[in-house]
Parts: sequence; C-alpha cells; structure tokens
Amino acid sequence: MTDGFLPDLGKALQGAVNRAVDAVVTGYGDRLDGVSAALTAPVRGLETVLALVPAPLFAVAVGLGAWAASRRLGFTIGMALLPLLIAMLGVWTEAMQSLALITVSVLLVLLIGLPLGMAAARLPRLSRVLAPLYDLMQTIPSFVYLIPVAMVLGLGRAPALVATLIYALPPFARLTELGLRGVDRELVQAARALGLGRWQTLWLVELPLARPSILQGLNQTIMMALAMVVVASMIGAKGLGETVLLGLQRADPGLGFVGGLAIVLLAILLDRMAQAVLGRPVEHPNP
Repeated sequence: MTDGFLPDLGKALQGAVNRAVDAVVTGYGDRLDGVSAALTAPVRGLETVLALVPAPLFAVAVGLGAWAASRRLGFTIGMALLPLLIAMLGVWTEAMQSLALITVSVLLVLLIGLPLGMAAARLPRLSRVLAPLYDLMQTIPSFVYLIPVAMVLGLGRAPALVATLIYALPPFARLTELGLRGVDRELVQAARALGLGRWQTLWLVELPLARPSILQGLNQTIMMALAMVVVASMIGAKGLGETVLLGLQRADPGLGFVGGLAIVLLAILLDRMAQAVLGRPVEHPNP
C-alpha cells in the first residue's frame, strides 16, 4: 500500500511477473514439458543406477576410492563407514535420491561455471556485467524464484535442479575467475615465450595454478547444493529433504533429526571425498 501520492509499484510489478509467467506457460507449454523431461532424465537415470547398488557394496567402492586417493587407512575406514551409517538410519533410498540430484546439479555447475569464470577472467567487461547478476542469484531468497520455476517446469526434479543451479553457480564461477586472475602474469608470459599457444597456456599453466581457488569453489558448490535439498523437497523433489519436511509436517522431531543427520553424513562424505580425489588435503584448517 502507498500513501496515495506515490504509484503502487509492488502491484504493478506483481502483475507484470504474473503476466510474463502466464505467457511463457501458455505459449511454450509443450516445449517446456520437453525441457522438464530433459532435465529430469539424468537425475532419474542416476537414481536408478544408485538404487541398484547395495549399501555394503557402495561402502566398499567408497573405501577403495578413498584409499586410492589418500593411501591413509584411517581416512579410508572413516569414509567407508559413512554410507553404512546412512543405511543404518533407514534412509538409504532417500540418500541416493539426494545424491543423484546433487551430482547432476554439481556437474551442470561445472559445465556452465568453468567457461563463465574463464571468460570473465579474460574479459573485464563481461566480469562487470556478471558481478551484479551473481549478487542477485546469491542474495535473492530461493523461494522467490522457486515459485515461477515450479510453475514453468512443473513440480519434481526439474525445478529443483534449476533452483539448485541458480543457488550454487555463483561461488564456483566467481572463485574460478578469481583464481585465474591471481595467476602470476610473468609465468604466463614465460609460457607464451616458450612457444605455448593461448589455449595451451590456459590448460597447462593457468588452470593448474588456479586449482586451489577452483577447488574451493567446487567445495562451496557441493555444500550449497546440499543446502538446497530441504528446499527442493517443497517443490516435489524426492530425497532426504522430503524426510525432514515430513518430520516438520507431522510434528515428528525424531524423523526430522534422522533426515538432518543423514544430510550431514552425506555432506561429510562428498566434501572429504572430493578433496581427496582432487588432490587437496583432507584436513580443514582451524578458523
């Protein structure tokens, strides 16, 4: 409401957004169904594959991967125990559903964020254009864009995937750009002087030197994707978030705690395994 002297901008903006969403849904309904199906397919496919893997076999695979990456017995045992703990909580199927959504989301962030960060590091004008867009994506509450995304793509995995992508993309793209901008220019010039082309210098010199910053961005992406698990359950995405949501709806704090604990265990598993496999130290520095 306004005081009568100023136009009611809120109502005008509300009407404009509603008309835009209605126009998109009405005019491109069939195409949007195809987009939704295309986004859902890889998540469903990965869910199907993960559902076929028993928890003990999954734990063995995680243990082998942890040993190959770290050669540390304690770390290997700890990582192998985490899937078993999740299974013992009785939410193994839900955990695999969440893992499928997170995996596909993170892969999409990598496919989009890495080229964006590389381009922004080389093009200052593009960086200035993307900066406010990243700010908007990081600061706007997720429920604000969940509503139109769910209306456009329908309920289920597709809008959850898009919402997670919007939420988790900015930190990875920004840290990739920051890492590349922080590379010593003298090393780049030396590489060019030795006969390396622009793309060879990027892949062989700049990206390896920017690796710590890029991996930090990947870590942030994984954590932010996990943070969207509960929110995504509100628009029909299956997984551990649905368990937490059911605990809230049924006033069952125990069920909510089980779902939340499983999310924490999955977060630890993904975080530490990603660091180990990609060559970062497993230990976190004290804040």
